[in-house]
Amino acid sequence: MTDMADKNIATVTPRRLWAAAIIVAILQTAVLGYMVGERAWGLRSGVEVILKIAPVDPRDLLRGDYVTLNYDISRVPMSTLRDGPPKMSLTTQVLSVRLKKQEDGYWGIVESSFKPLEPKPDTVILKSLPFDYTFYGDATDASQEMIGVIYGIERYYVPEGQGHDIESARNANRVAIAARISSGGKAHIRSLLLDGKSVYEEPLY
Repeated sequence: MTDMADKNIATVTPRRLWAAAIIVAILQTAVLGYMVGERAWGLRSGVEVILKIAPVDPRDLLRGDYVTLNYDISRVPMSTLRDGPPKMSLTTQVLSVRLKKQEDGYWGIVESSFKPLEPKPDTVILKSLPFDYTFYGDATDASQEMIGVIYGIERYYVPEGQGHDIESARNANRVAIAARISSGGKAHIRSLLLDGKSVYEEPLY
């Protein structure tokens, strides 16, 4: 009787392991498919904006060459903040910024809020990644106070061996980014521009 029970356990256990492995694989595939689909939809349907970047630094030796990007809109002026700063809390915050095309062709911040912003003509709303709220600058001059945020588009991978050249161009203010902003406020890099011309474009998939 004991031998029979042991045989049943030995038979069932591998089946359960295989079933569990298949379920995990299906879930991983579904998550990956969702991420790829979301990115593709954002690149297809999002509003395209041109963003000015500022000088920063180099490369990830483990994952290949990339350019680190720091945008003008990464520093959000407190003077643009609507409804004031958030109340003190233990939770992280998400900042919504309203971008509008400027005379120089780049998109800049005209309004920001820790609350949802309503759509307006000729503007697009971009949301930051969650962050711990703080600000920096000259506390005696409100116009100099800034909120530092990131949007998830601060790193752009380029073909191996070309990162240094792009960084040099970036530090010479010759590089810009064309990004698509989805209706949900998420940004996806569409292409890297050198002297106003696209030199690297992101595939949809």
